[in-house]
Amino acid sequence: MLHDVIRRFVLIAATLALASLAGCGYNDFQRLDEQSKAAWAEVLNQYQRRADLIPNLVSTVKGEANFEQETLTRVIEARARATSIQVTPEMLNDPQAMERFQQAQGQLGGALSRLLAVAENYPNLKANQAFQDLRVQLEGTENRITVARNKYIQTIQEYNVLARSFPTNLTAMIFNYDPKVGFTVENEQEISRPPTVDFGTNKR
Repeated sequence: MLHDVIRRFVLIAATLALASLAGCGYNDFQRLDEQSKAAWAEVLNQYQRRADLIPNLVSTVKGEANFEQETLTRVIEARARATSIQVTPEMLNDPQAMERFQQAQGQLGGALSRLLAVAENYPNLKANQAFQDLRVQLEGTENRITVARNKYIQTIQEYNVLARSFPTNLTAMIFNYDPKVGFTVENEQEISRPPTVDFGTNKR
């Protein structure tokens, strides 16, 4: 008899505890934490895809006589900087590390945009099917980067609002759910914009 009473008490207590956790946002923290990790993984996946396309692009452009060496060098150096940064799960909670990563990726995006714009002045490159295919893949990847970044930003914003709002901020304090780092570089809009280069006509 006493055993049954204790068991019922434990079940009731467990039910109340679960209801309390759900009511104070515990489950929402778990959901958004997993979503943010998945969104960040997709951001990294698209950045890696871009980095993987660049060596072939560089090789193709090198075949063009008198191509601006400075523009090509900037792309090579920017890729080297971007890929040299070690990405760890801790980066999501390190504002300085995230800023360095974002700046490196932004510089690479800017260097690529410059290269594609300069390439417009080289008819042989414009007629090169391999170059055209790479250009299309890069522009598609830039679009996917933008989508992935925006998804990550949205998820982080939802998580951070939960972490800072009452009463869910109490849950955040108890379980050490600190606000996550988003994309905060000054040229956010610029590096989020995919390159738009019209290769249909030579505007020189």
